[in-house]
Amino acid sequence: MDDDPPTRVGTPGGDPAGVRRTPGAAVTAGAAGPDTPAGDAPPQWHRGLTLLATISLFIGTRSAWTTAMANAPVVAGVISVCYAGILTAGVLAFATRSRRGLGRVDLGVLVLAAVLVVCALWLNPAGIDEAALTTQAANEIVHGHAMYGQPWPWLFGTPTVGITKLMSGGADYTYGYGPLTALLVAPIHLFAHSTVAATAVTTGALLAGTVTLWVLLPAPWRSAATAVCLGFGLLPAYARGGYPAITALALLIPVVVRWHRTGAGGRLGRGGVARSVCLGLACAAQQLAWFLAPFLLVGMYAVRRGELGHRRALEVTVRHAALAFATWLLVNAYFIAQGPSQWLSGSLLPFTQKAILHGQGVMGISYYVTGGSDRLDFYSYAGMLLMLGLLAATVLFVRRLGPALTVLPWCAFYLTTRSQDGYFLLMTPLWIAAAATVPASALAGAWQPRPVVAGGRRAGAAVLAALLAPAVLCVGVAAASPPPLRMTIDRLTVAGRGRPTLTGLAVRAVNVTGTALAPHFATRSGQGASDWWTVRSGPAVLRPHARGDYVLRAPADLQPLPTGRDRHVYLIAVSGTPMTITTTALPLADAHHAAGPR
Repeated sequence: MDDDPPTRVGTPGGDPAGVRRTPGAAVTAGAAGPDTPAGDAPPQWHRGLTLLATISLFIGTRSAWTTAMANAPVVAGVISVCYAGILTAGVLAFATRSRRGLGRVDLGVLVLAAVLVVCALWLNPAGIDEAALTTQAANEIVHGHAMYGQPWPWLFGTPTVGITKLMSGGADYTYGYGPLTALLVAPIHLFAHSTVAATAVTTGALLAGTVTLWVLLPAPWRSAATAVCLGFGLLPAYARGGYPAITALALLIPVVVRWHRTGAGGRLGRGGVARSVCLGLACAAQQLAWFLAPFLLVGMYAVRRGELGHRRALEVTVRHAALAFATWLLVNAYFIAQGPSQWLSGSLLPFTQKAILHGQGVMGISYYVTGGSDRLDFYSYAGMLLMLGLLAATVLFVRRLGPALTVLPWCAFYLTTRSQDGYFLLMTPLWIAAAATVPASALAGAWQPRPVVAGGRRAGAAVLAALLAPAVLCVGVAAASPPPLRMTIDRLTVAGRGRPTLTGLAVRAVNVTGTALAPHFATRSGQGASDWWTVRSGPAVLRPHARGDYVLRAPADLQPLPTGRDRHVYLIAVSGTPMTITTTALPLADAHHAAGPR
């Protein structure tokens, strides 16, 4: 380290008069280069975001290139050129000396990411069950038929089209999303009679949303949008799957960017009207937008009340909500006229279908850790209560929680019976939008109830704990409740010697609760359950404290038994009303012994 004192100005070799130079100052100035003003040099964190976005383009690109080499050599050539572009962008991210130059690098990274997304879609445009359902819904629209409440079981005959199994023992074969994505797919379906129509729309929506976010963000943040939307590979995979939530995401981006300015001065203006329309369209695309809307309205009211007072803030917030609702209603009007009850049941299907447990949330306690629970409904209650608690907390502590407004709604899904990570990550671009354009200082003057403001930190913490306690209590009830059945495996039937496969089970089940249950059986060895086993004999409904002897036949597509000491297979018995699950391990040693020497 140089211990020499700073050089005084006005001396030979010194700086201009009136300035003292420290040793580090020369290094800082030199970073801008001799031809670039120091104030025009991009901040180092901007370079870091550009590099992260550039590096993120490597994710999944090799597998796409490998597939393309076998099936589409021209696409493989395009991907190879993109590799050169990625390396060039990496060099330029270090070498560029001006903000404008680094902005051009950011634009180049965005173009590379978009090209790679299109290449991936070209290689795998078929989609999954969401694409199949949306395409069929578009087909019904084209032919003037109702799309809600109509089962389409023939769509689910391929390995890529998964089935959502229900706790009642069946499966859901109907369309349960908003109509907007299907409406967008319908004109394309006139020319492309396959799921490509749906995946093209959702991928196009992702690209359009990414470009919108990129343009609306401050320049140094733009590469973060590229990385989160396109680079990491998560959202492009959902777009190729045909998820209607991608359409909702694209429409929510302009709503969330600088949301605190909506209704400023008591007027919506053209920007506010556009936000209202986009919010309504997003709610008409997929139900995830429903969860974000109340948080946005609460935040908007609090900010506007701090500026305008209660009456004018309420008026402009109501106008915003009314315009969004009118837009949503306009998109849904045709389908409501076709069949109000079918439309309502289809729109509410994700909340009422009682799908089988799945996800990474606390429901795993009852699904993976304990032997089950006879109060699974309390996980759903916990999710609803947490949503309401967080919404109330946003009202009370908007200055602190307002910046996290785009994250809070998805926390509730962690407590539900369907807590899969898609609910968390699908809206992550909105996190970037809020972080870059809604600073905490913008909410410093937002209205908060006086008792909370005056109560201090301890009072605030106590209020927050009280708001969250009901959800925690419900989780405790669900997790601590015992399984409703006491199951014993009496006999296993296996086929094959080299790789034995279960073909049948004899199970004794005792209902230890005071409620009649209609059990349905499946097996699992990991996170997912098999298709339902057929009950060849045994009571359909097991009365309270009754015993039933069941003979079960395995589904046709059951996989061979796993080998090794640490592998397990479990039999699960579930019921839909009430929602319960019981899990017991299968004695694999007996199964391998029954199969004979290997």
